[in-house]
Amino acid sequence: MGFLLSLKLAIFPIVFCYLAIQFYKLRNFILKILFYCLSLLPLWCLYLLSDFLYLVIYKLIGYRTKVVRENLRNSFPNKSESELKNVEKKFYDHFFDLIVESIKSISISENQMRKRVVFKNIEMFNKYFDQNKSVVLAVSHYGNWEWGILGISLNAKQKMMGVYKKLNDSFFNDFMNKTRGRFGADLVEMKESLRHIISTKDQCKIIGLLADQSPVKNESNYWTTFLNQETSVYLGPEKISEKMNYPVLFCSMNKVKRGRYEVLIEELCTNPEKTTKGEITSLYLHKIEEKIKHKAEFWLWTHRRWKHKK
Repeated sequence: MGFLLSLKLAIFPIVFCYLAIQFYKLRNFILKILFYCLSLLPLWCLYLLSDFLYLVIYKLIGYRTKVVRENLRNSFPNKSESELKNVEKKFYDHFFDLIVESIKSISISENQMRKRVVFKNIEMFNKYFDQNKSVVLAVSHYGNWEWGILGISLNAKQKMMGVYKKLNDSFFNDFMNKTRGRFGADLVEMKESLRHIISTKDQCKIIGLLADQSPVKNESNYWTTFLNQETSVYLGPEKISEKMNYPVLFCSMNKVKRGRYEVLIEELCTNPEKTTKGEITSLYLHKIEEKIKHKAEFWLWTHRRWKHKK
């Protein structure tokens, strides 16, 4: 009896792990089919889904409302509660649009993407391409940055290289990277980015970096004031541009209406080698602040941006 009991106890965790793995695979398969089928729907239909998600996830469940309200209150201390509430509602409207637009990215055509993301001065990229120069493109979580990556991949002459932070969930990590790379962008994990950039330095490319989120705690080495708060920041765009002496451009994205965006590419720094520490980062954050103060609802307020304290 003792032997059989020991055998059962030994087998149980193995069986449990096997069933958990099979369940995880089944979940991934179902999500993959579901997202693909949803992506085939016209956008007007997906925006009905967005409105439904707004009612259920925001109004009924209150997804991350505590985080959003704290972020808004600390960022805009001079705004009244009614003004902050108005920004909050507009943000969640946009947030659920972002979700369905990301799903649409799975199957959206090149022609549709060119119509929905319009570049006002794509020649800014072409200028550096003609000089055989790579550039660092500083992007923010403003507007629809996912469509921005797809739009740049389609419209620029250079190869787009997107630097990403790996997600804990392997399904969503692979899903996002496959979608982002649909029109030819190379996706490189953050910790491998510098090595990859150096090894491909002879290739003319656009290095896209999203650097406006909170670094992990042990990387919070540089602090500055951003949106009225002491803020730890990534120095990725600055470090890469200084090491390679690549010009730094800023991707300024505006939402015209549902499913329509305009992008303006601005020069941030043309000679990084001659800058002081924090100078490029300050220019980058100032640009983001300008956009947020103009139209606050289009930034990603659900992120716990100020979770680390100095």
